[in-house]
Amino acid sequence: MGSDAFEIAINLVKMIVIFLLMVQLVPLLVWIERRGSAFIQNRFGPNRVGPLGLTQLLADAVKFIFKEEFIPSRSRKFLFYAAPVMSLIPGALAFGSIPLSLPINVEAFEMFGQTWGPYRFAFQSFEIGVGIVFVLGISSLGAYGMLTAGWASVNKYSIFGALRASAQMISYELALGLSLVGIILIYGTFDFSVMISEQTGPLSFMWFGSEVVIPFLPNWGIFYQPLGALLLFITMFAETNRAPFDLPEAEAELVAGYHTEYGGLKMNMFYIGEYGHMMVASALMTTFYFGGYHLPFVDPDTVNTALMYNGYSATMASVLTALTFHLVFFAKLFLFLWIFIWVRWTLPRFRYDQLMDLGWKKLLPWALANTMVTAVVVFLMRSWS
Repeated sequence: MGSDAFEIAINLVKMIVIFLLMVQLVPLLVWIERRGSAFIQNRFGPNRVGPLGLTQLLADAVKFIFKEEFIPSRSRKFLFYAAPVMSLIPGALAFGSIPLSLPINVEAFEMFGQTWGPYRFAFQSFEIGVGIVFVLGISSLGAYGMLTAGWASVNKYSIFGALRASAQMISYELALGLSLVGIILIYGTFDFSVMISEQTGPLSFMWFGSEVVIPFLPNWGIFYQPLGALLLFITMFAETNRAPFDLPEAEAELVAGYHTEYGGLKMNMFYIGEYGHMMVASALMTTFYFGGYHLPFVDPDTVNTALMYNGYSATMASVLTALTFHLVFFAKLFLFLWIFIWVRWTLPRFRYDQLMDLGWKKLLPWALANTMVTAVVVFLMRSWS
């Protein structure tokens, strides 16, 4: 957590702020989804409560908080209450482990008659050297929240939805994990920060002992692993239970699936959990394949130096640089979140047999083939050099 009281306090505040950032993005994403679906379907979205319907979000929040609590008489009450929390926490923890920008470097300073610092604050809730292992492990726990909600509700529609959700997540996690092995082999690390730093500058790689540089393309993972990026892109829809993989809550068959019996604040927690997993999936796509928080051909050190040259202190220059690249990261993040929304209102839902066939008979073999081919190519290139 830190070496002194100041560093511990800042790290605690940082964890709370990043969690609240994720939570507060959910109402905004709901508004974007409503307006976006209305635009796609040539109709009006929220447009009555406040400018562009923005304060509809506040009205919905008040409704969720004060709505009457309903608990089925035959439900397993403890698990019924625990399930929404179990769905929310994995997404929040996974999102907190992903670097959202450059670290902030704070110079030593005097306060209360004592010298503090220097400090280095990572722009994430907590820094883990094996970040991808942690994200994959903690994200998998989201299935337990859905399964618990369905079983504790004692409702046949909820149980069917919970079984679908757990089977779907297990099936697609295999392809998702394997789709990432190729990019991990190329970077040779599990650390998110190292992966992002490897994606700076122009596209360059070793080819039979010679370095090949393509100056007009950024050094992003998408150019090394296009098939892996496509596989991750598909599987993240299934992992987040979003259309066309939203069988666990298919309203035409299961009313609302695993959260049929939920309402009020507990239902809101399921919403936050779902959108939280969407943010994690989008952040992973950004981190692995699209340069993370980096802008193509823009060196962060150059930006930091330019700010210092214009009269900013080293600490303030570091803060402004981190905030600038934080906005870059969120621009990429929102691009993928918009694609989630776009796909939901464009493609029809799969049948369950089609969903399983796609996961086991197509995505998994392609992910295995991509892993084997990447391993062979990486071995040959490194042996040759």
